[in-house]
This record gives sequence, C-alpha cells and structure tokens, in this order.
Amino acid sequence: MTEPTVVTLADSDACSLAAAERIVEILDVAIDDHGEAHWVTTGGSAPAGIYHHLTEPGLRDELDWRKVHLWWTDDRFVPPDHQLSNVKIANEILLSGHRPGETGTGGVPIPMDQVHSFETSAAIGGGHDEDWCAHRYAEDVQANGPDTNDDGWPVFDLILLGIGPDGHILSVFPGSAAFDRPEWALGIAAPTHVEPHVSRVTLNPAIIPAAAELLMVCHGAGKAEMIRDVLRGPRDVRALPAQLARRPGATWILDREAAALL
Repeated sequence: MTEPTVVTLADSDACSLAAAERIVEILDVAIDDHGEAHWVTTGGSAPAGIYHHLTEPGLRDELDWRKVHLWWTDDRFVPPDHQLSNVKIANEILLSGHRPGETGTGGVPIPMDQVHSFETSAAIGGGHDEDWCAHRYAEDVQANGPDTNDDGWPVFDLILLGIGPDGHILSVFPGSAAFDRPEWALGIAAPTHVEPHVSRVTLNPAIIPAAAELLMVCHGAGKAEMIRDVLRGPRDVRALPAQLARRPGATWILDREAAALL
C-alpha cells in the first residue's frame, strides 16, 4: 500500500474526537515500545477541538502523559502569548493548569521540561532572527528528541498535521527552498501569498517522511479542492508540500465537506 488511510466522518467534532483517540493510541504504543513518546503537534484550526477531547477525563486518564515529549511542527515568529502563536492554544487548553504558577488539573500533565516549543521569546528579546531560533530548536531535538533513521533524520512517533489553503504543510510553502536545506529546523521568510504575513520557524520537511505515524485532520468545504488535488492528483511535493503526508503510515481524518471531492 502506497497511499494513506482516509477516514471520513460526519463533522468537525467527530474528526476531533477520532484524532484524539488515535493520538492516545499511538502514544501509548510508543511508550510501551521504548519507554517514552515523542509527539509533534501543529497549529491552524484543527488542534483546539482535539485538545479539548484529550483533556476530558476519559482520554486524559488512558495515557501516562509524564512519558510524553511534546514538540511543534512550526510556529510564527511571535511570542507564545501572541494571538498568532501555535503554542498559545496548547497552553490555554492542552496544558492548562500544569504550567508554572498555575493550579488545577484541566489539561494533561506533560512535565514542562518535556514541552519543547520554539524559543521565539528568547530570540525576539535578544534581538536574534528566525534562523537563530530554528538552530536552537534543532539543538533541542538533537539533545532531547527521538532516535534518528539511517538517513540521519529524527523519527518522531507521531506528527499531527493540518493543510494550508495553498497545500503547504508545516511552514513549508509551494516551491520552498526548505526542500534543499540540511538543517533539522530553519527560519522561513514571511509568505506574501497567504495570511498571516509573518515570518516563521519550522521543522525540515524531510522529517515528515521519517515519522513513524502521521495524522492529518481537515474539515470544511474550503479544503475540499486542495485535499482532492493532494490525494488524487499527480505527485509533486514541491508544488504541493502536503503530499509529504500522502504515504503509508499516514491517516487522514476528514469531515464529509472536506472529503466531498474525493
């Protein structure tokens, strides 16, 4: 089999619940296999509903979150409390109550030294650029991340993904020079063709094929044409980077509107 598994569900909440259940399943297997799990999460519109389901007692209590390392695919070059930050929504929902100075048990108890976000605040505060921030992240992955494959890329247990309106994945846009870069993480100039028009930091796209499991979650009619092109069109990952997730070991969870043209 060379294509991903495609699951079509009724609506966005059903997709979020299915994704949350799959995340717990994958991470639990990874913990059983090698004592810890490395999960790379994403930004965009999909994570909020998934995070809410993960923090409900039924799912939250099924996993030993103390053995999970949380990473990010990419982020905008803004502080983590900024509205555009990919970290903000995780802090507010997934990790709520478990960060320094907070009380309560609303979120999942991943130890804070195992939450690996891009150091955007340190970079901005120190007058450093996106490449400095990306280099720091690559060092963190090298020091605290998973083992590498034969090609030298880290093999994360799970990467959660969304798809951009132009077919981008992570912060790797169509025609990106990132495909020819060797760094594990790199800075990306602000895109001019899609919003928001801010610079980014991202993992290298080569890390997507290396991952053990991929989970793509998309919903809404606005994604239908792009999903059709990515999953049914000719393969050209440089033109449609989301096709990196068109591979065995990937599961695409779509609502009926998003899957309407398949």
